[in-house]
Amino acid sequence: MLKRLKRIKKEEKKSTAFLKKLDPAYQVDKGQKIKLMVEVANPDADVKWLKNGQEIQVSGRYIFEAVGNKRILTINHCSLADDAAYECVVGEEKSFTELFVKEPPILITHPLEDQMVMVGERVEFECEVSEEGATVKWEKDGIELTREETFKYRFKKDGKKQYLIINESTKEDSGHYTVKTNGGVSVAELIVQEKKLEVYQSIADLTVKARDQAVFKCEVSDENVKGIWLKNGKEVVPDERIKISHIGRIHKLTIEDVTPGDEADYSFIPQGFAYNLSAKLQFLEVKIDFVPREEPPKIHLDCLGQSPDTIVVVAGNKLRLDVPISGDPTPTVIWQKVNKKSDLIRSNDDSMTPSENSSDLNTDSKLLFESEGRVRVEMHEDHCVFIIEGAEKEDEGVYRVIVKNPVGEDKADITVKVIDVPDPPEAPKISNIGEDYCTVQWQPPKYDGGQPVLGYILERKKKKSYRWMRLNFDLLKELTYEAKRMIEGVVYEMRIYAVNSIGMSRPSPASQPFMPIAPPSEPTHFTVEDVSDSTVALKWRPPERIGAGGLDGYIVEYCKDGSTEWIPALPGLTERTSALIKDLVTGDKLHFRIKAINLAGESGAAIIKEPITVQEILQRPKIWLPRHLRQTLVKKVGETINIVIPFQGKPRPKIIWMKDGQTLDSKDVGIRNSNTDTILFIRKTELHHSGVYEVTLQIENMTDKVAITMQIIDKPGPPQNIKLVDVWGFNAALEWTPPQNDGNAQILGYTVQKADKKTTEWYTVFDHYRRTNCVVSDLIMGNEYFFRVFSENLCGLSETAATTKNPAYIQKTGTAYKPPSYKEHDFSEPPKFTHPLVNRSVIAGYNTTLSCAVRGIPKPKIFWYKNKMDLSGDAKYRMFSKQGVLTLEIRKPTPFDSGCYTCKAVNQCGEAEIECRLDVRGNQINLMDNTNTAIQKE
Repeated sequence: MLKRLKRIKKEEKKSTAFLKKLDPAYQVDKGQKIKLMVEVANPDADVKWLKNGQEIQVSGRYIFEAVGNKRILTINHCSLADDAAYECVVGEEKSFTELFVKEPPILITHPLEDQMVMVGERVEFECEVSEEGATVKWEKDGIELTREETFKYRFKKDGKKQYLIINESTKEDSGHYTVKTNGGVSVAELIVQEKKLEVYQSIADLTVKARDQAVFKCEVSDENVKGIWLKNGKEVVPDERIKISHIGRIHKLTIEDVTPGDEADYSFIPQGFAYNLSAKLQFLEVKIDFVPREEPPKIHLDCLGQSPDTIVVVAGNKLRLDVPISGDPTPTVIWQKVNKKSDLIRSNDDSMTPSENSSDLNTDSKLLFESEGRVRVEMHEDHCVFIIEGAEKEDEGVYRVIVKNPVGEDKADITVKVIDVPDPPEAPKISNIGEDYCTVQWQPPKYDGGQPVLGYILERKKKKSYRWMRLNFDLLKELTYEAKRMIEGVVYEMRIYAVNSIGMSRPSPASQPFMPIAPPSEPTHFTVEDVSDSTVALKWRPPERIGAGGLDGYIVEYCKDGSTEWIPALPGLTERTSALIKDLVTGDKLHFRIKAINLAGESGAAIIKEPITVQEILQRPKIWLPRHLRQTLVKKVGETINIVIPFQGKPRPKIIWMKDGQTLDSKDVGIRNSNTDTILFIRKTELHHSGVYEVTLQIENMTDKVAITMQIIDKPGPPQNIKLVDVWGFNAALEWTPPQNDGNAQILGYTVQKADKKTTEWYTVFDHYRRTNCVVSDLIMGNEYFFRVFSENLCGLSETAATTKNPAYIQKTGTAYKPPSYKEHDFSEPPKFTHPLVNRSVIAGYNTTLSCAVRGIPKPKIFWYKNKMDLSGDAKYRMFSKQGVLTLEIRKPTPFDSGCYTCKAVNQCGEAEIECRLDVRGNQINLMDNTNTAIQKE
């Protein structure tokens, strides 16, 4: 029974209310609007829209429109709450659909940034997405990150921002971190370095005089590093005179009022690092011997007579030069800065010394008398002090001190050299760009700060980022560096620092932005598809790796066998994965190769190893008949046939189609041929298209042929000669003969139906019945039945059925009951008015009605008269009849419509009339208009 039900075709009831229903489903992005539209048969029909069974009310988001036969529901600013089932209701009919609201892809608006940290430091990756609270996926080197028991990774959301936090980083945390959404990907690199400390400025030896100030200062790379100061190996304890300070990266030891006991070796040891920065403090003791009166002045400097006599000071530091003097009477001290460098003799070590005949420098020298300011001179009884606060490069030069008294004079030249950090180098140059690497080149700074450049520090950042990441901890000694571990397709910039013994320069300008890209890999599956006497057809597949540089196209080249010169086979690049090389010389042996091209250059070459001879090869014809055509091809009448039969053979074979041994009619059947296949197509099949089709390929004396059997079928005709053979009890026996037209297909069976003579409703008794006779049982006593039979083949049931001419009467058993005879009552009666017409007086220009009621059997015909004139067909009057109530409507009556109105009812039993008087009164304005009109006519 279930199998039979499955075979029964479900016939959908055609809608009478809808011309076009809703589609089964709709989809819309979140935040967008959508329109649901139906077309109704009645343009005046009202519709209701339901959402999940509840009627939708008009609002700002839901808008109803009615345009002709179209009914439109517009939903603005769709949200996830609008994801529901909708239906449109017209009367008893409904149209259903389902709306799916799709969330838009989540984009990454602010990508991740590369980071470089030390072991143990906290790492925080941050990105920003297009929606708040979005779900993202974090990966490290392609492996998804999850919350572990150790809580190594923490994930945080703050509005549109997403965070990945590593509290204490280790060397194993280095790698590429990726954040993924359904609409974007961002990658950043984390480099975790072992803690390494750099000394930007070491402490220097000091020579100070009694009661002066001694300051030891050093600068390290990490401002968080603490340390201890040692004096002759013992920790220095600060007090009122000895101060220890730590400000940022600078550590200071300050000793006020230096005494001979402060002379010692001082060291600074950073905590946690194997460094020992040491310097020596020398105490300068001034001895004054008894001299007789009127002693000529004398300058007592330890550096006099030594070479070089140069004092070096770091830019920004304070220079204090104590010059002990003697003489009686007390000499006058004069300080000069020598500006004429041409009179200075440059020693072998590049230091400056005054020439022997430098006495004439006074004319070009600058006298220094100021006792206040940045550069000043302080005078004391037994010495003078020369001070420069915050030494600058312009302070460099030769300073001359002259002491005079009446007995004589003395002078000394002191060379001051100011050293500083180097100037920033020029912007580095980027070259040799690869998939994840590039070569960085730069030039030394124009000014090295007076000290040799010890090396360089290189930094890198993404173009859209603000964070620079250091690429080296050890100083680079060379002027080139190969930067690696970059991400292909990301735009980067580079900058460089120069470092000398004083410190690190300011950064250079950023390099030109560049993108690491690599050429694609070589094309794959490079083969020869076809060869003729002057052409070679090649085909290939795209490279396995294309990369961020994309693919601009392919270059195809060929080379004659024995030669090394490769010749372009095509003009320029081709974007296709096949090529036909034309105009070749027959008999040449050629090698072919292909390369993929992108912005980074050419890929490796894919080469066909063996040379190809340009000569067409004779190939036997062979038809490759598809598997489904090896059996009888069955099609229904009216269907389209499109048969594609591939073949091979060279040169191009001759193709011949035959049907049942006869040549095909090109007007009835279409044939299309190509180099590799032949196509037979019939736009609309008919029964006469059935038969055996034979296709033959012929090349010279070689042939190949195949046959295709085609069967076009149609619905069968009805069975013949149906007869009611016998009726007994509750049974009826039928028999019939097969149909004359079987539709060109085997009859699969018959469907037998019965119908009660009273109801004439047909019910199926047997379906898929194989015999040509049957017995219908379980008939109802006292009823009469008709029977009909449909024939069935592969196309379905026949259009018509064979029906029995005479009904089968199922007689009652036992005593026959004779019903009593009654005289049938006659209910007919002549028309009679049950409610009369009423005389009326109305005002002109307003519609009025006259009403009455009538009864009669059979239903009487109604006629209306005015002054004995029939009103039928007059458009001014409308007549209604409902439930016996008769109404005459007079549209906008005028005084001329006054008169006697009669209603007449007529049936087979008689007739009846009723009448009334209607007076139409005109208003004053209308009367005047009518009068004026009448006068004008006269």
